[in-house]
Amino acid sequence: MIIGVPVESYPNEQRVALVPEGVATLSGAGVEVHLQQGAGEKAGFPDSEFQDRGARLVTERAQLFGSADLLLQVRGHGANSEAGRADLEHLRSGQVLVGFHDPLGSPEAARELAGKEVTALALELLPRITRAQPMDALTSMATIAGYKGALLAAGALSKMYPLMMTAAGTITPARVLVLGAGVAGLQAAATSNRLGAVVQAYDIRPAVKEQVESLGVKFLELELETEKAEGTGGYARAMDDEFYRRQQSLMSEAVGESDVVITTAAVPGKKSPVLVTEEMIRKMRPGSVIVDLAAEGGGNCELTQPGETVEAHGVRILAPLNVASALPYHASQMYSHNIASFLQNLVKEGQLALDLEDQIVQETLLCHQGEVVHPHVRELLGLGPSPAGG
Repeated sequence: MIIGVPVESYPNEQRVALVPEGVATLSGAGVEVHLQQGAGEKAGFPDSEFQDRGARLVTERAQLFGSADLLLQVRGHGANSEAGRADLEHLRSGQVLVGFHDPLGSPEAARELAGKEVTALALELLPRITRAQPMDALTSMATIAGYKGALLAAGALSKMYPLMMTAAGTITPARVLVLGAGVAGLQAAATSNRLGAVVQAYDIRPAVKEQVESLGVKFLELELETEKAEGTGGYARAMDDEFYRRQQSLMSEAVGESDVVITTAAVPGKKSPVLVTEEMIRKMRPGSVIVDLAAEGGGNCELTQPGETVEAHGVRILAPLNVASALPYHASQMYSHNIASFLQNLVKEGQLALDLEDQIVQETLLCHQGEVVHPHVRELLGLGPSPAGG
């Protein structure tokens, strides 16, 4: 069985799906790894390191796609809809694709993949079960994004973060508010706290309060009805407009008192909720900073321009995209570990063993045998039950 790792074609993507250590792991499982020349260079992994671990270098992309039984990507079609469309012509029936496919945000891409009769497994759909934790690439990338978001905020702020007692007087610590205490938010809060800021975090899911406080961070409590705020797999559930209006009203004071606001609230497959309004921004001190880590879903800030840095009412609003790619060495290392663990669950004695009774396979299986099989994605596409009963 041949596993192929192509150069990522998404604009400015610097990660690679498999690092040299991962090649050695998979080679030990009895498979052969082919790597498109230069695939790991932007992440800091030269071709020679892959070769030393047993990978075979392939120059042409079409040749790699033609030889591989299974393709590993960070951003597969759907998560790379424009540039990724060029790869559709290289796919063949029965080929297996593993990576991020953005199935809830780009369900039409799943239909296109099904039309090529490939088997696609989407890592975004991984179940939140103990056995799947080593495979959880979403958590890994959110950890990177939260850390980087905190650094972006500290670099853009016109103040230093920590309390300092100096001969020139006392410097008071910066105040940081993190909105959304999922993986990215917790990492942003922890990093800001380590840098010396006074940090508080908010989330509509009351269950995360203990996690926030375990970091030495204050949990911001608002008088809201949040019993139904947590959805499947521990993710936040989209709420109605009245809930968000009241949330904004109660949150306004905390935003106005903050030097930095880092927003991370995303709902899978939905537009990011607007948490920070223009009116709130007017209350922030000039020189303050907002880092909107939910920009790919439209943003949590009313004035966010995805991919841009803008200034409004004296406040800088940063809306970075594909944040994990900004730290490609460790992002690739973590993703590679996740994907190697995922493949070890699929590959037995050097061959693909797709166990359709396995919960991990069932819930990540997007397309198979010419059909979109994932029930939620079929629903988004307006399709009926899967012919296979999926």
